[in-house]
This record gives sequence, structure tokens and C-alpha cells, in this order.
Amino acid sequence: MNVKLSAQNVSKLFNDKQGEGASRLAKGQSKEEIFRETGVTVGINNVSFDVNEGEIFVIMGLSGSGKSTLVRTLNGLIRPTSGKILIGDTDVASCSKDALRDVRRKKITMVFQHFALFPHKTVLENVAFGLKLKGIAREDRNKAALNSLAKVGLDAYADSLPDQLSGGMQQRVGLARGLANDPEILLMDEPFGALDPLIRREMQDELIGLQRELKKTIIFITHDLNEAMILGDRIAIMKDGAFVQVGTAQEIVSEPSDDYVRAFVADIDRSRVFKVSDIASDAAWVNADATASDALKVMDRQKSDLAYVVRAGVPVGLLIRSDAMECARTTPVRDIMHAEPPVVAEEAYLNEVYAAAQTGVPMAVTNEDGKLVGVVSQEQIFEQLASGPAEEESADSEPAAPAGKVAE
Repeated sequence: MNVKLSAQNVSKLFNDKQGEGASRLAKGQSKEEIFRETGVTVGINNVSFDVNEGEIFVIMGLSGSGKSTLVRTLNGLIRPTSGKILIGDTDVASCSKDALRDVRRKKITMVFQHFALFPHKTVLENVAFGLKLKGIAREDRNKAALNSLAKVGLDAYADSLPDQLSGGMQQRVGLARGLANDPEILLMDEPFGALDPLIRREMQDELIGLQRELKKTIIFITHDLNEAMILGDRIAIMKDGAFVQVGTAQEIVSEPSDDYVRAFVADIDRSRVFKVSDIASDAAWVNADATASDALKVMDRQKSDLAYVVRAGVPVGLLIRSDAMECARTTPVRDIMHAEPPVVAEEAYLNEVYAAAQTGVPMAVTNEDGKLVGVVSQEQIFEQLASGPAEEESADSEPAAPAGKVAE
């Protein structure tokens, strides 16, 4: 993978003029002890991570955990006490002002929680402002700004003033302004934190939709674990300036690194964390031109009482064992199958497949090309939603076969 940003052993201590705080931190003293004994505040404690091109990397933590301090070091608003922050060949932690200005203009843009829109400028002028600072001609920057507004569904409001828009719409303007610069990296510091819950969820969906299209590299800061789980390709949980755990939502929920993380994820909505692909199992299947005899052999081999019927890999029907046994063994399965079987996408979250699961019939799992790659049952969904970290499969368990490798 192409690494777009690399933070290496980054620390930030405030009011540590004599270096005593750094010395105590290196010896293992806690943030609280250092502050109590020296008055030095540990903002970031030896944090290292890479952010890959096209991923949403979420930094999550409670107030005072250091997440906002960290994100401000990433674009040079705060210089770290030690460590490196590499964006391309530039070390943001130590580069010159000119080099830092160049990085901000060409490679990294920040979207803030409180919109930061100019009230006297139109929506179009607000979005185009960063391009104006770059010296881009009016016609070109307005064209880019309109294109960016169209991406967030606000091109019709280009001539409006910010106070004529709702809070959610204003945040879309802020997002459009960040996108107009076409940055390599987008920093988002609790951008939806000031929004009502319903609008916040809409903005999360908006960002997910934009990311599917634009594939930006995004570093997203939040104190909301559900938001982190919904948005993050990977999530870093911070406490006392340090990373406690980094992983996918599924990894963090299934295998919390300590009691702190375990307490965080105890009440998480697992249906919005786990996807169909996380629990799908092998499917018994036969081609549409197979016979009842062929289907029974597949069902026996898979120890299943049903088989999916596929045409060019796409599920077109479902065959039940009793139907195959009651007819002549040479009967084509297409003549005895049940058409229009329940189908769900492997990338769907579990909460998105409840309706299909209500049929009680195991659902065909398909990839982005619509081809069968596995099967998931109502029981599998219930088991995943009911299980907790302590009930997850142990490391010594035999790994399950990959979904999709079902019948030859």
C-alpha cells in the first residue's frame, strides 16, 4: 500500500522548558504523575502510525485524550516535542515555514467542527476561498468550487449566504471547501460534533458516499465510538496521549486489547460493525443445467438440505433436498428450483439484511459482480449479534474455509 502520511514516535509536551517532563515520560511515569509533580502536560505520548492512500483512519478518544492535539501536529499547527510526521518527503514536524505552507496548499486540508465560514461571503465564495489564496483565476476557481458543491448536493445554493443554510448544509459547505482544493489528505476534526443526531447520521452517510467516489485519504477525529465504527477503515483509540489499540472495527470489537477498550465496546451496536462477509460460510451450489442427482450429491458433500442454483455464477434459484428427492434423478434443477432466492451483498452490514433474514431461509451472499460467494443464515446473524469479546473464536480454533469455495 502507498503510505500517504507516516507519524513516527511523535510526542508533544506543553510547558516542558527544562525537558524534565520528557525525561519522566521516558522512564514510564504517567501523564497524571508528570503533571502533578512538574506542571508539564503530556499531550501526545510516543505515537506512531501510517495512513494508507484512500483509507479513512479514525482517531477516537474522550475529551483530554490527545486526539485534537495530535491532528493539529499533522498539519503543523502545533510542532511536536519530538518525532517525525512525513507527508511525502516533507517532515511537517521540522520543515521550514515555506515548506509547511506548500504542504498545506497542495497536500493537506482541514475541515473543522465549527464550519469557519465567512458570513459575508456567498457559499460559492467560501468554497473558492482556498483556491483564491493559491492564485487561481476567478473563472477556474469558481468552476472548481461549483463542481465541489455539486458533490455535496449544494450547487443550487452557490449564491446563498451561510446564515441562510441549516447547520448540516453549512457543514457540507465546509466539506466542499476542503474538497475544492483537491488535497491528498483531508483532516477532519470532529466535523459533525455540533450537529443534531439525525443530521449527523446523514453527514456520515454523505461522507461514506463521497469516499466511494473520491477515495480520498482521510484522518477523522471523533469522540463518538459508533461514528468511529461506522466510518473507519481502521480506528486508533487514544488514552492519555497514547494509542491503546489500532485496528479495524471488527478487530477492536472482537478482540479489545485491554479493559479500557473492552468497556468502550461493551454497548456498541454490533450490527453496524460486522458485515455479511464476516460471518458467511460455504454454500452448496449447482449449475442451472445440473440434475437432481447432481444436486443431492452436492448437498450430501456439504451436509446441507438446500443448494443454490447458479447461472454463470449468479444465484437464480434455491433447491430444497425434499424437492430433489421426490422427482426423477434426471430432472433438471431449473425445473424444480424455487426462483428469486434471498440474496444479500457481502459488503452489507448486518443491520441492512434483517428484512431478507426474516424469510428464515439461508441467504445467498454475492460479491460486487453479483456472483455467489457464500451463504449466511438467520442463526449466524443472531450468534454474531449476541456474542461478546469473551465468546469470540479462540486463537487455537481451526480457521473456517473461505466463503465461496463451495462445490466444484
